[in-house]
Amino acid sequence: MATGNLGCVVVAVDGSEESMNGLRWALDNLRLRPAGEGADGAAEEAGALVVLHVQSPPSIAAGLNPGSVPFGGPDYIEVPAFTAAIEAHQRRITEAIMTHALQICAGKDVNVKTQVVVGDPKETICEVATNLHADLLVMGSRAFGPIKRMFLGSVSNYCINHANCPVVVIKGSS
Repeated sequence: MATGNLGCVVVAVDGSEESMNGLRWALDNLRLRPAGEGADGAAEEAGALVVLHVQSPPSIAAGLNPGSVPFGGPDYIEVPAFTAAIEAHQRRITEAIMTHALQICAGKDVNVKTQVVVGDPKETICEVATNLHADLLVMGSRAFGPIKRMFLGSVSNYCINHANCPVVVIKGSS
């Protein structure tokens, strides 16, 4: 599957081997539009492969908060140190994911851009693809079984049904 007219391909990565396989697939199988003159005579920028990582908000990433104050205290207390520690941990994870993704891209003659966004992965991936006017969205699939999928949901399934561009899902091994 090669094409030379793709202006923007978004590849969603989350650190899983399946998402990195999606990145490898895009690099090996897609050709982006070269820079040059468009059909209307205007200069066209070369196509770009956008490596996208979506961080969950700290409250979702933690899955809990430090807890309520006993004996009639408030049910929810924002603890800045707790939130800051989670955010610092997420930054380290994101840096490692993006470094690994850029290592995979190294040596390929491709215009690679990176983007990190905080939000719900399902919705945010689709929003970014729409905002970038992506021609294609590529992502990996962890191949969860039906029980895990029922509780965790499937990001790739959501994107297939909600993205405004074609979606290629690179399946993982079961």
